[in-house]
Amino acid sequence: MADLKRLYRELVSLEIELWGGIEERLRAEYDLPLTSFEVLHLLLRRPGRRIQDIAEEFSITVGGTSKVVDRLEAAGLCARRANPNDRRSSIVELTPQGRKLADGALKVFEDELELRIGSVIPERSVREMTEVLGTLRAAGRALEAERKAAGQRPVAGMRAPKQPGRPAS
Repeated sequence: MADLKRLYRELVSLEIELWGGIEERLRAEYDLPLTSFEVLHLLLRRPGRRIQDIAEEFSITVGGTSKVVDRLEAAGLCARRANPNDRRSSIVELTPQGRKLADGALKVFEDELELRIGSVIPERSVREMTEVLGTLRAAGRALEAERKAAGQRPVAGMRAPKQPGRPAS
C-alpha cells in the first residue's frame, strides 16, 4: 500500500521549502514577497482581472486578495478602475512601475524554478508530475464541491472518487 502520509509530508515540505527559497530571493533582489509577486505575475499574464478572478486563481478569499491588492496599489504597482461590465466590481491593472517590477521579478522566479526543479529532474518528469498534481487538485476540488452540495463536513474514511487509470485499493 502506498505510503500516503509520507507523500503528504514530502509535498508539504517541498512546498514550504520552495516557497521560502523563492521568496527569500525575491525579497533580497526586489523587496517583494512571493504573494505579491504571484498577483503581479497573474496581472502580467492576464491583464484586467477582478479581485474575484484573482481570488479564484489562487484559491484564497476575496478579503485576503483585496488586502494584497491594497498593498500593491499603495506601492504604486497596480491600480483599480471601474469595471465597465459590472459597476459593483473593479478591474485591477499593473501600472508601468508594476509591469517593470513584475518583469524583473519574473526572471528571478524563473531562475529559481530552474535551479530548484529544472536542473534536478528531467523535463518529462516535470510534465508527469504536473499532470499528477493537477489530477489530485481536481479530485480534491470535486470532493469539496460534493461535500458542500451535500452539506457535509469531512468524514473519517471518506475517499475521493477513483480517477481513471488508478486501480481500486
